Amino acid sequence: MKVTLDPERCVGAGHCVMSAATVFDQDETDGIVLLVNPEPAEHLAAAVHEAADLCPARAILITGADGQPV
Repeated sequence: MKVTLDPERCVGAGHCVMSAATVFDQDETDGIVLLVNPEPAEHLAAAVHEAADLCPARAILITGADGQPV
């Protein structure tokens, strides 16, 4: 699993950090999402998918090893 972000879309809601704090963080100045672990372990998949689902701006993209969205 690979995680990428579109920080330009981020609105700073923070759902990603609450769902998967070991994968996402927020910039202290503007609250925009920061990616701290672009290739999280498989046991974090459910939390990362939850973060993407909860993102109001759809700024999180999750792809598989083949590069296809999952």
